[in-house]
Amino acid sequence: MLLQRMVTLQERQAELLEEMLQNQITQQKQRQAELAAWRKANPQLADKCRKAAEALSKVHTEFLDSIADEIEHSGEDMADSEFMLSEFVDRFGPRIAHLNGVLQMLAQLGSPHPPAK
Repeated sequence: MLLQRMVTLQERQAELLEEMLQNQITQQKQRQAELAAWRKANPQLADKCRKAAEALSKVHTEFLDSIADEIEHSGEDMADSEFMLSEFVDRFGPRIAHLNGVLQMLAQLGSPHPPAK
């Protein structure tokens, strides 16, 4: 009886996971359709976003390089000192988070149309 109950619960869990997956797929398709419609309605702006993303990507790479250099030079200090780690996070954390967000937005808006299926 206990095994039957476990099987029933696992089957229900699999059904719920399938529903969640279908919801995510539906949301992703809707988002892609919205982006495609936006790109079609704003082709010049989409192109500007693509070019801006390419330029910002270079800035992003240089910034990551400077972060890597900083870690290479003061990584041991950050491991030993909570203050040094906190200073590092305060110095680079917000900037890289915002830069990542802007880069992602520009890349999505400026990405080419996905091929039709």
